[in-house]
Amino acid sequence: MPAAPSLSNIQQELLKLYSSNIADTDLLNIKRYLAKYFASKAIDEADHIWEQKGYNNEIMNKWLKENNTDDKGGH
Repeated sequence: MPAAPSLSNIQQELLKLYSSNIADTDLLNIKRYLAKYFASKAIDEADHIWEQKGYNNEIMNKWLKENNTDDKGGH
């Protein structure tokens, strides 16, 4: 039987937190906080790629216009 993979550091910390009962409202707030945290990290990475590739609003508007034209192609 293969060995079970070890838990990541975040899994270990969350298990410590969840070993005690917390109110459902606290759990919901923690979930929201984690979602906001990871969304912020994703946005930061997207911003970094945007800057790295030299994208700007003009390019984005061109892409949006091209996509809207494709969608109206009578499919």
